[in-house]
Amino acid sequence: MSTQQNSQLSEPSEAGEDGTVLRHQSADDFLLDQDSDLEPELTVVMPTLNEEDGIGQCLNWIKEAIEELQIPTEIIISDSSTDRTPEIAREHGAIVVEPDQGGYGYAYRYAFERARGDYIAMGDADTTYDFREIPRLLAELEDTGADMVMGSRLDGEIKPGAMPTLHQYIGNPMLTRFLNLFYGAGVSDSHSGFRIFTQAAYETMDLETTGMEFASEMIMEAGAQGLEIAETPIIYHEREGEETLESFKDGWRHVRFMLVNAPGYLFSVPGLLLGLVGMAVMGIAATGVSLGGVTLGIHSLIAGSLLTIVGYQIGSLGVFAAVASDPIRQPADPITDWVTNSLSLEHGATAGLAVFGVGSVYAGTLIYQWISSGFATLSFTMSALIAFTAIVIGLQTVFSSFFLSAVNR
Repeated sequence: MSTQQNSQLSEPSEAGEDGTVLRHQSADDFLLDQDSDLEPELTVVMPTLNEEDGIGQCLNWIKEAIEELQIPTEIIISDSSTDRTPEIAREHGAIVVEPDQGGYGYAYRYAFERARGDYIAMGDADTTYDFREIPRLLAELEDTGADMVMGSRLDGEIKPGAMPTLHQYIGNPMLTRFLNLFYGAGVSDSHSGFRIFTQAAYETMDLETTGMEFASEMIMEAGAQGLEIAETPIIYHEREGEETLESFKDGWRHVRFMLVNAPGYLFSVPGLLLGLVGMAVMGIAATGVSLGGVTLGIHSLIAGSLLTIVGYQIGSLGVFAAVASDPIRQPADPITDWVTNSLSLEHGATAGLAVFGVGSVYAGTLIYQWISSGFATLSFTMSALIAFTAIVIGLQTVFSSFFLSAVNR
């Protein structure tokens, strides 16, 4: 639907071909049922789990939006309730579907697959989102040419008691910063559930999650697929009915999902930093360079060796995760990119054997000295620790190359 079409349909009245003024039609004239042959331009989706206290008000708001827009619309309620929610929904003309699995995300996906509109609006059925603002979100979508428009609570108005203080000032801002950092979302309120997007955008996103992390997955997928996201401020109201969100459990699900789908931030960057710090400490300790009058000794060298080995191992996990799990956000650092796309088994194994060989030569001389001395105790030197570090990293490289080849076939 073009902006021109929308503006025409949204007028309170229109002039007919003979110059007469056409009647402004009610929402019921545009509300389509499941068997309608007319294709809707807009689909509004709400997941429900015992929302009888708020579903009626939300549906009335949606009807006000339909009456303002004057476009064919279907309302799909994805319901798993045991109360009167589905009955109330049907009484208001909504299409009720029952997902064959549980979960907030799955309820949305189940409904989206049955949505016929060119545009899909989504929101919760607990009166926290004012669906009368759908026309404004739709206008923003068309004016900006974006693929998705989100209603921002944090840039808008949050009514007293609508959002816990912990969520408003810590939880939601922190999760939003994570998403913006890891996935370049560029939004102010990544977990607002009031959104409108095109059917084409939905088909572009490969959505798979079933739980509360679905809200994050949509933004992550949109960013990974290069879709444009716009925002507009909204008013967030106090909910009707019982709260179903578990703050810490659901918050952790979001964080976990973001991290495992961004191995560059979870593994590659920490691994590289630990490895560089470890090698720097080993180099300073081995050369005897003084820092501010302090000279690092054998114990610092041990710490540097451990940091180097751990950093190398963590960085390797980033490569494995990028290859084996097909994350939403692939690591973008040049080392991981080169290893996953250019390094062959033969090159990796050869490099590992070379590092292992260098360390083994020195270790061999120590063994020879030990035997020659009648198995007497040998002094522990910095050179010995460096050699053993090389042996460990060399072996890791050899076997990691084989493992990478096995998972990347």
